[in-house]
Amino acid sequence: MELIRGMHNVRPAHRGCVATIGNFDGVHRGHQAILQTLKARAQELGCKTALITFEPQPREFFQGQEVPARLTRLREKWARLKAFGVDLLVLLPFNEALANSDPEAWARSVFVDGLAVRHVLVGDDFRFGHQRRGDGALLRALGAEAGFTVAATPTVREGGERISSSRIRACLAEADFAAAEELLGAPYSITGRVVYGRQLGRTLSMPTANLRLQRYRSPLNGVFAVVVEGLDRPYGGVCNIGVRPTVEGREPLLEVHLFDFDGSLYGQLLTVRFLEKIRDEQRFDGLEALQAQIHRDAAAARARWAQEPAP
Repeated sequence: MELIRGMHNVRPAHRGCVATIGNFDGVHRGHQAILQTLKARAQELGCKTALITFEPQPREFFQGQEVPARLTRLREKWARLKAFGVDLLVLLPFNEALANSDPEAWARSVFVDGLAVRHVLVGDDFRFGHQRRGDGALLRALGAEAGFTVAATPTVREGGERISSSRIRACLAEADFAAAEELLGAPYSITGRVVYGRQLGRTLSMPTANLRLQRYRSPLNGVFAVVVEGLDRPYGGVCNIGVRPTVEGREPLLEVHLFDFDGSLYGQLLTVRFLEKIRDEQRFDGLEALQAQIHRDAAAARARWAQEPAP
């Protein structure tokens, strides 16, 4: 999959594609239905598929720190879109100019002058441009003029309810990982590179790998039994996500201790898959009380890991 950062980097070889557009946060089963339809249409026309998305996401631009938590950051979204066979990922900066753009002018600059699309596939609730005035009807009118077709994908439902990123966030907030997996089509996980931390875990006899979340807020907070992937084999572990109030933490961080692992993890790209929530994050009276609780958490997480099928 090729990454195109901004419309100014579109080349002649990228033009004449079929395209879809949206946040695709989580790349859940609703998104997957769009991608499958897009790929089938591209095969019919003998062209490439393109997915247009934004950084930051529009709601992050408008709401800042108050925005709902992301399910996936860009690296994770990239990997999942690539797995579903997207050819081109067009990454557009969402800024003041785009937020205030005339919907028709913006659509023309992207779909006609830029990508020269042959077909556009959008969700049935897709809106764009200033005050969200652009919609599927505007795109169909533009397509009739410029020579491309437009189709809307029907909503994908599970249990009678629409599959959406918001619904998955609600499942994660309740630590209902089975329901989240059903909606995502895969277990929920967070991927990141191990960075240097305060090495407090070693002081507490529980060394941890620290992963920066690189998002405004996390969809998960608390202590969890997890599986860590990306090494020679999967490892069970215990993970804390939060700001670590007992040690005056500030930045949200994912800290994970791997069971039966001996070695350096700095610089490794790890995927942390969540099995079960153990407890909420909390403040303790001191490091001794924190250390005692950490060891109880580890015992609970190890017991949960023992229930997993052998790798």
